[in-house]
Amino acid sequence: MELRTGHTHTGGRDPDSRPGFHIITFGCQMNVCDSQWLEQSLSLRGWRPVPEDKAEAIVINTCSVREKPEQKVYSLLGRLRSLWKADPRVFVAVGGCVAQQIGEGFWNRFPFVRLVFGSDGVAQVPAALDQLREDPGLRLSYLDFCSSYPERERVWNQACAPSQAFVTIMQGCDNFCAYCIVPYTRGRQKSRPLPEVITECSDLVRSGAREITLLGQNVNSYGQDQSGDGGSFAQLLEEVCALPGLERVRFTTSHPKDLHPQVIQAFGRHQNLCPALHLPLQSGSDRILQKMGRRYTTSQYLELVAALRRVRPDIVLSTDLIVGFPGETEEDFEQTLDMVRRIGFDSSFSFKYSPRPGVRASLMPGQVAEEVKAGRLQRLQVLQEELTQHSLDRLKGRVIPVLVEKRGASRFEGQWQGREAGGRVVHFTWPSDQELTGRFVRVRVQTAMKHSVSGEAVKGPW
Repeated sequence: MELRTGHTHTGGRDPDSRPGFHIITFGCQMNVCDSQWLEQSLSLRGWRPVPEDKAEAIVINTCSVREKPEQKVYSLLGRLRSLWKADPRVFVAVGGCVAQQIGEGFWNRFPFVRLVFGSDGVAQVPAALDQLREDPGLRLSYLDFCSSYPERERVWNQACAPSQAFVTIMQGCDNFCAYCIVPYTRGRQKSRPLPEVITECSDLVRSGAREITLLGQNVNSYGQDQSGDGGSFAQLLEEVCALPGLERVRFTTSHPKDLHPQVIQAFGRHQNLCPALHLPLQSGSDRILQKMGRRYTTSQYLELVAALRRVRPDIVLSTDLIVGFPGETEEDFEQTLDMVRRIGFDSSFSFKYSPRPGVRASLMPGQVAEEVKAGRLQRLQVLQEELTQHSLDRLKGRVIPVLVEKRGASRFEGQWQGREAGGRVVHFTWPSDQELTGRFVRVRVQTAMKHSVSGEAVKGPW
């Protein structure tokens, strides 16, 4: 949809250079992936990334899985209003899940928001920003869901890729868990054709990527929808892992009900498939899992964990947990604590249940009091801190390969940060000014901290 407003074009903020853009990203890795593609696509079209206060176009990629990120968007837009008041040529594009929810309602409250787009509209954004810059009286919205995955312009065959790259293999979700807004904001599941995924991964590797993370709301059900071309996730994983020069492969997120034995076996077959898996549990109570619509039991989940550890004993397991789901009793919560202890998760993301508009759980009886949810979350997080500390302690004294991500935040020179194969953060020292980002370095771990480890680089043959 397009809408015209009344002001006239008076030129860019910086007429002597390319137009500037700035991208702000909230939420999941899929949003990060979309933002990375947008940055490259805009750069290839003649835009340049600049700080927020220098940008002519500001793109906000939003998340609405929980309430707090949604409120952050409104707060941010309130702050950006001052940039527009100082220069009416500044405009904002709001994308992602909150944009899909609120849509053109942003136009009523924020006159400087001139583009709203959902996840299926990302491919149209670069051309839209060109249009909006040329015609300041124009407003655009791209909020329709597509019946198949909307392929995007290939950018990584023309640009230098990040050493750690993301590749979206599917969009949307068909599970409709009782608490989740994703099927309503990202639509039904749409798998990309397998050859398209392999082409993008190949482009990334040739352009410098050393690690690729395959992304989807439920990667394990890849291909099992009307958009799929018959390929399974296990088949896709085999082909990606076989790409020459690709040193690390990860994937997220996995739904336990669809984790196929062939995918589990892949952890034993491929050395470049990182021994790390994010496998959302959500609750340790079968009664609550049934109310959530998760379609697996705790015993089935434990069987998956046992199978994974048989194939890859060193696998690092992380999970998602919700406390205070409607109807959750103290007994249900204790069962969650018991499952977390039995599995010994290396890390977890835990949250108080947050009602989202339009989903089944928001209408369920037995809403848990806020103070009860807060108390349960604290107890769960104390337990997880103990388990995480134990996981990190096991790394002490070991020499491990680390893919360097960036310079460390420390005020001391020679501090760097990266991740080991299990995904855990590693800080280390390197006594030179050499640029290490995107390189592998061997690190001897000396100290385990609360959420990471630290040590010293070990020079010598790889």
